[in-house]
Amino acid sequence: MVRRLSWTLLGVLLISPAQAALPFATATVELREVDQTYAAEATVEAVKQSSVAAQISGRVVEVNFDAGDAVKKGQVLVRIDEREAGHAVAGSEAAVAQARASLQNARLNYDRTKQLLAQKFVSQAALDKAQTEFKLAEAQLAAAQANAGQAATAKGYTAVVAPYSGVVAARHVELGEMASPGKLLMTGFDPKDLRVVASIPQYKLAEVSRASRAQVEFPSLNKCPKGLRSTTSQETGSCGVVWITAKAVTILPAADARTHTTRVRLDLPEDVRDVYPGMFARAHFAVGRAKKLLVPVAAVVRRSEVTAAYVVDAKGNVALRQIRLGEPAADAMIEVLAGLSAGETVALEPVKAGMFLKAARSKE
Repeated sequence: MVRRLSWTLLGVLLISPAQAALPFATATVELREVDQTYAAEATVEAVKQSSVAAQISGRVVEVNFDAGDAVKKGQVLVRIDEREAGHAVAGSEAAVAQARASLQNARLNYDRTKQLLAQKFVSQAALDKAQTEFKLAEAQLAAAQANAGQAATAKGYTAVVAPYSGVVAARHVELGEMASPGKLLMTGFDPKDLRVVASIPQYKLAEVSRASRAQVEFPSLNKCPKGLRSTTSQETGSCGVVWITAKAVTILPAADARTHTTRVRLDLPEDVRDVYPGMFARAHFAVGRAKKLLVPVAAVVRRSEVTAAYVVDAKGNVALRQIRLGEPAADAMIEVLAGLSAGETVALEPVKAGMFLKAARSKE
């Protein structure tokens, strides 16, 4: 028995015996009150997206990740030859040891001079000189220790680590290349923290700010290769259409001086899959309510420049009828502007409906 899918306002649909015998699922065209939306083109961007660069010079001896690889915070992305940095550390440590020895000698000399001055064997000028040498040795030791710390820090720069967990978007260096301060090594982003950015004209900004909710449409995603998918609270759609409810909407308090548009950010939930920075999206802001004639997206047939649907009458006869569509709506529906009337039945499986129609014509 073939399962029948339907969308109705009353929740009850009477299917004629002729329609029940059809080898494909059907649905009813509805006149439903839905959100009146304002749509704007948008682009996906990552909240956390950054490029790591070299901070020292040296030859690249390890490249541990490539574009598309997942990395965890603290993992080594690229390693630079540390021999030069190691020599600098050894030299700075030797300088610290030398400065410490000079300080010890200056301290002993200062103490002896104070004793000699108390016995009136030396002048006050000799004591002042010994004290100055002692303070100079202290300063030299502090400078040597600072240089040693800087050298140790520079040695740590030979291992370039991931600042946060994410995905490598691009690799800018190859094994064996020379790295220099400021040279980009890798670019990455956190796929769990994404948002959509849309540019809204000034005359629509007030409506958008009062929108009851906002949803993001990803036309390029196909989530149901076989039949219709079940809808969830966060994500709804049919083949080729995915809608995601935004967690939050932020209107940036600045306008572009050239286009006079304002950027609006829509935060996406963390469980969004197959979405990455740079993707095209469409932001829909619910600015009111209106009654629209709706048909499931799965019933729409596109052939070249013709948009149509297979219509089934009460006797079970199937006909291909050209229609004109409006804006898409949630729950895998789309507005019909012309070609269909409320209560008519359409085929949800156009391929099977077309085969059924062809077989019926061949029998005539």
